Amino acid sequence: MRRGLIARSPDELPDGVLDARLERVHAAMNAASLDALILYTNNTRPAGVSWLTAFVPYWSEALLLVPRQGAPVLVVALTYRVKTWIERTSRVADVIHTPRIGLEAGRRVAAVKADAAVGVVELDMLSAGIAGDLAEGGPRLAITDASDVFAQVRAQPDAAEIALAKKAASIAHLALSRICRDGDDLGSMLGAAEAAARRQGAEEIYLAAAPDLDHDLRLRRIEGAVARGPSFAVRASVAYKGSWVRLTRTLHPDDAAARRAIDAFAGAVAQLPDARALAAFPSWLIEGCRLTQPLDAVMGSRATPPAAPLPRLVSVQARIDIDGTPVLIGAPVLLGVLGQPARLLAPPVFD
Repeated sequence: MRRGLIARSPDELPDGVLDARLERVHAAMNAASLDALILYTNNTRPAGVSWLTAFVPYWSEALLLVPRQGAPVLVVALTYRVKTWIERTSRVADVIHTPRIGLEAGRRVAAVKADAAVGVVELDMLSAGIAGDLAEGGPRLAITDASDVFAQVRAQPDAAEIALAKKAASIAHLALSRICRDGDDLGSMLGAAEAAARRQGAEEIYLAAAPDLDHDLRLRRIEGAVARGPSFAVRASVAYKGSWVRLTRTLHPDDAAARRAIDAFAGAVAQLPDARALAAFPSWLIEGCRLTQPLDAVMGSRATPPAAPLPRLVSVQARIDIDGTPVLIGAPVLLGVLGQPARLLAPPVFD
């Protein structure tokens, strides 16, 4: 469940931007001969629906029904009392409330065309109950997986999405600035970091730490007071207006080593989407939104690459060893096009 404030900003995400995204989806649907497109959303898979409508769920689940022409309809498993909030924070033609979202979505598509071609994004991840209800609501519907259709459209960020990612990165940067070598115990600093992020409008922030990099490189949730080693790391995953980024900060006693790590990371990132430079590091990971998960592993030392295309707006994490000392580093990145180098949306943070 989300804990931060969810509110739509027409200045940051204008109606015209959402309309342009919908036009791109309609064009892709026409090319694929789809009469309707359906996307699932909940608090862990909000990214597809939020990109098209600005709707971000606090909890529960919903289906977004996109007809080949016209505005989408949101079918939600939420009570009617949240209808005005959904309408205020999203851009849809209608909000339908029902406990059986698949059944209602199937009926609505079938009412227009009984044998409609329906593409479902991530069909294999749709629960058996919702899938069964969808088929019951439209027994003659031709239902296929439309993940590739949507991924082709979703991979290209517009100016508004890049701006939101920069804002999320600035919030993460501010939060991590509350972590210092000479501060209070790590638990208290993490609390201050979260508070700082929420004051800046973060919808969500997840903080993970590796308290002593000399003994354990795993980033994990910290509860209570924790002893720190001479070198430790904190990672902030921040959501702002539906845009997610990760930033990782290592606090290292050797400033020269930190600078060398930054230079190595920036040099490797500049060569993306060619990841051979990152492959020189002991471990690395590129995450981005392809479909509905905001930070999906798309490439990495231990990740199986998904089908193309690679999203252009990603977060890159890496472990870099400097003179035998591990450094964890990460930042959001915009991949280049037509041979242009990738660029950091926010600089890595070190102390």
